[in-house]
Amino acid sequence: MTPTIADDPVQLLKQLIACPSVTPEQAGALDVLDRALSAIGFTVTRLRFEGDGSYPVDNLFAIRGTGGRKLLFAGHTDVVPPGDLAGWTSDPFTPREADGKLYGRGAADMKSGISAFVAAAAAIPADAGTIMLAITNDEEADAINGTEKLMAWAGAQQHHFDFAIVGEPSSAALLGDSIKIGRRGSLSGTITVGGTQGHVAYPDKANNPLPALARIVTALDTVIDGGSEHFPATNLEVTSIDVGNAISNVIPASGTIRFNIRYNDLWTPETLADWVRGRIASVDHAGATVTFAVAGVPSRSFLSPLSDDVDLLSDAIAGITGRRPELSTGGGTSDARFIAQYGPVVECGLVGPSMHKADEHIAIADLTGLTDIYRAFMVRFFGARA
Repeated sequence: MTPTIADDPVQLLKQLIACPSVTPEQAGALDVLDRALSAIGFTVTRLRFEGDGSYPVDNLFAIRGTGGRKLLFAGHTDVVPPGDLAGWTSDPFTPREADGKLYGRGAADMKSGISAFVAAAAAIPADAGTIMLAITNDEEADAINGTEKLMAWAGAQQHHFDFAIVGEPSSAALLGDSIKIGRRGSLSGTITVGGTQGHVAYPDKANNPLPALARIVTALDTVIDGGSEHFPATNLEVTSIDVGNAISNVIPASGTIRFNIRYNDLWTPETLADWVRGRIASVDHAGATVTFAVAGVPSRSFLSPLSDDVDLLSDAIAGITGRRPELSTGGGTSDARFIAQYGPVVECGLVGPSMHKADEHIAIADLTGLTDIYRAFMVRFFGARA
């Protein structure tokens, strides 16, 4: 077979980096993938979702094979803005090699994971089993018209899977030292404490909301749980206390508390919201009015079952790196939360300390190593010849 761009993860990654695909503009990145996947036998479907209060988003679904075991790879081509260009050594969307590293926005997060998987799939016989890719251009921002809707569409089309890999950077310090078998959930909230505005010299004619607000903040600052078998303890962080008052002789009319909770599998958004309401009710409001609202759509926690396929992936990593990975649930949220509703999913990708930073980069050796890991896993997963 004539070699194609799909066979070379470095060249494919360079082409993807050259597309300035800042959310939600795909800027040619999905076109690059479309051509690469079509060249190695995938049927590619392009899908555009819009509405629900967010911007339109281009997505891509690709499939090769009709039988055997079914493997899904998921990822995103969108990137965060480069920020101040003065912080970059060179143009963030012109891929640059130096000292064994490849620089460019999206190099780590996560065009590298996509490039490695495509190159690995190119080396697997087309009749080995069924390989699918679900690629969105909306992970870094709203995540409304991306993977969630793409997975709903795939399910409606009967594109089911036995196991899924999300190619997000999952390694902590060394390639393959960690894979994520779950993620904590995220719930943000706003508490508004309303009093009565007045002159500080006449407090009897006002009702200062700040003492009640302070008591609520203190009530929230408590141990929520001790963690679970696979997750650390839930933590609540107050991120803002605001009264909008620039005048020292005025008692403010109201104050607002904003917070975020990263929670484990002991909780759901509903039970956690009830816990917050209980903490609010536990303090003296001193006549102030208190309202609480969940901000946005919470991300649910998930834990993929430990299985033979997780062991196969761990074996593949150990075979390439000489180390078995830690099974982690740390970090923030990812699109794996949407995929977990349809089947078992893990995150397995590169080391990511430079993601979202100026001069974002990856080690080229890690990119080829990740390609080898994906290929070795697929050989085991499909029982395929390599």
